[in-house]
Amino acid sequence: MTLDNLVYPTANDPLGEVLHQLRLDGSLYCRSHLAGGWSLAMPVLPGKMMFHIINQGSCWLSLKGEAPQKLQQGALLLIPHGLGHTLSSDPDLEPTPFFDTGVKRVSERYETLDIFGEGEKTELICGVVGFDEFTGMQLVKSLPKMILLQSLEQGKANWLKASLELITHEARLLKPGGETIITHLADILVIQLIRHWLEESPEANQGWLGAIKDKHLGIALRAIHHEPEKNWTVDSLARECGMSRSGFSAHFTQTMGNTVKNYVTEWRMSIAHHKLKKNHEPLISLAEGLGYSSEAAFSRAFKRVMGFSPSQTKA
Repeated sequence: MTLDNLVYPTANDPLGEVLHQLRLDGSLYCRSHLAGGWSLAMPVLPGKMMFHIINQGSCWLSLKGEAPQKLQQGALLLIPHGLGHTLSSDPDLEPTPFFDTGVKRVSERYETLDIFGEGEKTELICGVVGFDEFTGMQLVKSLPKMILLQSLEQGKANWLKASLELITHEARLLKPGGETIITHLADILVIQLIRHWLEESPEANQGWLGAIKDKHLGIALRAIHHEPEKNWTVDSLARECGMSRSGFSAHFTQTMGNTVKNYVTEWRMSIAHHKLKKNHEPLISLAEGLGYSSEAAFSRAFKRVMGFSPSQTKA
């Protein structure tokens, strides 16, 4: 689906809309059976999310700037920004780059890794998940370095176990449509983790996410996102969400840390930057589609926000 024909769900569920806009697309999964002393250095993957599920045993997570953390059986871990990190049996071991560990490609999307040794046996499901870089950018920017759920409620744990068994079954058989099933199930697991953080973390009530969840500001933000070409002003957006002009302006600035005018402009320029990277649409057409009366006015706004001119945007 292109940016020009985005279809949004109804506005009754702002968090649901935010999750919908991620448009996840799982790309690679690995099932690992590990024993003895082992340490896996996971690569930096910009623009991707990585998740890990501790299906059996336990392991240590080491992430730059954070103290090593023990992950127990049943833990779900998401690294939203594709940061490099290490999973190991002992955080003091020298890590081996993941792709140097003898990982075996089973299919285009599925890999296996076996490391034999004495001691505790650990089974991991790891995945790399892509997301739409434009529609999901605000949510992903708001997420922390990692989201960790050490255990699930009993009902959810049963569902997770069944999902993992189905992923494994499909990966082994490699029947037609199997990779599609694997992809969608893994994407749902990632959504489950993000939804847990959105519902439980105090951080999710601040900034952009706090505004999306706000009964008034959420309406204004959705209006801007859905119709960026409209001549939105403080007055028109205040009317849209049923607030006074002064009350809306103050509430928006306090919650977002940004003014209404700046946010509208920055959202438009984000769209413009995305489109310029994807195609060669004439600037005048792009300008008019985002509510600007001239190419010059659009170019000035673009350079002010992005720090470079539209012609300098690299595909």
